[in-house]
Amino acid sequence: MGFKARRRQTTPMPEIQLVPMMDVLMSILAFFIVVSMTLTRQQSAVDVQLPGVSSGGNVATTSPASIVVLDAQGRIWLGDRQIAPDRLEAEITAYLQANPTENILLKADRQLPYERVIQLLGQMRAVGGDRVSLAISPE
Repeated sequence: MGFKARRRQTTPMPEIQLVPMMDVLMSILAFFIVVSMTLTRQQSAVDVQLPGVSSGGNVATTSPASIVVLDAQGRIWLGDRQIAPDRLEAEITAYLQANPTENILLKADRQLPYERVIQLLGQMRAVGGDRVSLAISPE
């Protein structure tokens, strides 16, 4: 009997290809980095430095005519009289020329939208420059 010795067929050991797997992982990492960078840029903010209570000017030394009040209905008061929004610039200019050492404070109602207060403050600052400030209260 002729038995042939059968040789055992050995299969080669499988290899793990690391390079394609690393390419996939790097692509996923790059995707998450790009997405996180775009999400953080969409939330832009305005850097506003709000004054503290102790850093504000002394309101007791200001005259009532140097305080501009913006009430909850959006009316503008200069001292004890109501003025039209288009007359505000002329009134501020006249007051600052008559009182060169005085400052003007804007006192706004807490219920008003922030945009409305900043808009009026910008309009006042265009006329009075650094002599116009936003009044704060300790409450």
